[in-house]
Amino acid sequence: MDTADNWRERRRLLVRTAKVYRRLSELIEGAKANELSLAVFRPTTIKGFVWEDEERDWDPAKVAEIRLRTQQMELFADETWRETFSIIPKLPYSFSYRFEDADGRSSELQVLDWEAGALYWNCLRSSDGNEMAALEKVRAKYLDEFCKRDLHFFLGTTQQFHQFAPNPWVIIGVFPIPHEQQMNLI
Repeated sequence: MDTADNWRERRRLLVRTAKVYRRLSELIEGAKANELSLAVFRPTTIKGFVWEDEERDWDPAKVAEIRLRTQQMELFADETWRETFSIIPKLPYSFSYRFEDADGRSSELQVLDWEAGALYWNCLRSSDGNEMAALEKVRAKYLDEFCKRDLHFFLGTTQQFHQFAPNPWVIIGVFPIPHEQQMNLI
């Protein structure tokens, strides 16, 4: 989709057509009532972008199970993917945004968007393997650069936490659209 005219078409399709939530309480209630599992959310204030250490290796039992499944052939399926199948390195960090909503409620939601992980790996390569330098580059992109834009989150609930977690929402996509200029609004 075109990014011309300050992302006008993307903005129209994703922000003007869908309901944009500004209060987490509304989203949490909708999830608990099993009425919402995907949403567009606009935080009022971004307070930070943080990372936490994660396990550096995949669970060996799960890896063994995946490898076993890749060996099971299916009679009528295209099996060419098995020739190139490999397990990717595990992301050693999780990333989260800290923010406030329109009610002033402070929250921290994990970013599960694949682009955050891809950015980390690219920054790690460009930093010659220096993890702290790579993490700072990721923070600079997600905090410094994205916060200069009209930042929206695509939120989703995770099935395992949907009904009982105090807040079952995670960030599945970050949408940093350029601010609209006043003359374009007319």
